Amino acid sequence: MKKELITPIIIVAVMLVLIFIFINSDKSNEIIQQENPQESNKVINQVILNTELKDIATGKTFKVSDFGEKPVLLESFAVWCPTCTAQQKEIKKFHEEVGDGVISISLDTDPNEDESRVLEHIEKNGFDWYYVISPTEFTKALIEEFGIGIVNAPSAPMVLICNNEARKLDSGVKSVSELKKEIERCNG
Repeated sequence: MKKELITPIIIVAVMLVLIFIFINSDKSNEIIQQENPQESNKVINQVILNTELKDIATGKTFKVSDFGEKPVLLESFAVWCPTCTAQQKEIKKFHEEVGDGVISISLDTDPNEDESRVLEHIEKNGFDWYYVISPTEFTKALIEEFGIGIVNAPSAPMVLICNNEARKLDSGVKSVSELKKEIERCNG
């Protein structure tokens, strides 16, 4: 009889520990990631501005700082993530409407994905902005600035860089109209 009770007790104990960890990690993420984007404007990390990135489609290298005064949308994604693809379809529509006055950079932050998978994704969907496998130091700088949620692909994380400041946009897929409003706030 005692052996029959040990397994359920262990399972319940493990579940309680996991629930405790989950609840506490959510609280720490709330502290790290402010929900109000107006409160999270900050001078952009120099690593983010000056790390050399390689565009997967063209093989050319660039830095975020190369774009000067143009607003830059950084999107963290993974090829396997349907929410990310939905966001990228909105970015595609956004660029069809606003042209190249805004720079978009999609950063694959999944360490298990490589250039060939990302290139296949780009070609399959007809996307034509910058796509990058995020270098480790770049990813670390993003996490340092915006919290671990910035690499949580299913939340469609995006950062808007404007006037040497950066802020994380609200989670979830942002529509064309929402992206336009963010850019107007940036330019306004």
